[in-house]
Amino acid sequence: MRKSLLLTAVLGALYMPSVSFAEEAPAAAPAEPASPWSVTTNIGFVSDYYARGVTQNWHKPAVQGGIDVAHSSGFFAGVWGSNVSPNTFPDATVELDLYGGYNGSIKAVEGLGYSIGAIGYFYPGGSWKKYNYLGVPNQTPEGGRWNTYEANVGLSYKWLSAKASVTLGDWFGAEKKTGWDGGTSGSTYIELNAAYPLPWYGLTLVGHVGSLNVAGKLNKGYVSSSGQMPSATTESGNPDYVDFKVGLSKAFKIANSDGWNAGLYYVGNDNDSYWSEKGYGGSSFNGSAETKDMSDDRWVVSISRVF
Repeated sequence: MRKSLLLTAVLGALYMPSVSFAEEAPAAAPAEPASPWSVTTNIGFVSDYYARGVTQNWHKPAVQGGIDVAHSSGFFAGVWGSNVSPNTFPDATVELDLYGGYNGSIKAVEGLGYSIGAIGYFYPGGSWKKYNYLGVPNQTPEGGRWNTYEANVGLSYKWLSAKASVTLGDWFGAEKKTGWDGGTSGSTYIELNAAYPLPWYGLTLVGHVGSLNVAGKLNKGYVSSSGQMPSATTESGNPDYVDFKVGLSKAFKIANSDGWNAGLYYVGNDNDSYWSEKGYGGSSFNGSAETKDMSDDRWVVSISRVF
């Protein structure tokens, strides 16, 4: 657009009658104010989709992407999605996250910021009613969906940030009707994150530690309304854990296109009684006898681009 306007101006000057040199040039049109809104999109690939120290895709790769809208006032909203495993979320192959909130700065301290928001995790088609351990259906016939809602508040200072999240309903549908000792509303996740820019090669050192505290435990003596016995053996009925993530990320260009980022991270959590093949969380919920160590410490590779 800029080039075509410039060309038009040059041609107009060349063809302007000589009398025009004695006339006053018209005033330039005022520049349009910059829009207070911004929109960005992102797409990415991960070798294993780990969220809060637990694989969501049965240790398989995932394709992910989203769109974000932000206003200069600090308001933001977005949607993000990834493929997930139906072994963990029966009859669901996609996770969709819808979120929004407000962030700003605390002027009394330079570099100090805050955020407050909410997020919903949705699994279209997925439900506890589809729970099927070892090919035995109808084990949790009164169960609801996996969908989970959280409110969160966070603080950031330069390259360091912290956030606290609390569920506004049951934690991924965990309640008495799905084999727990009660409702799990009010479950919390507390996290500390760091993204420290290193002085070499444009690398960033990434660190994370988080703590999950579910407001309930698995009821090992659960019998469903249909008379089914407990659906999976487990060493522990306690899903709580501390998880970690550490690694390096690097922003780069491809063919002069900005917005690319690659990362290599080591991830996992400390609860291998519940989340491993020895526990309830490591069992397939989709009719298969296969088990996995869902919290297995491992390296994860990612590549993404923001537009």
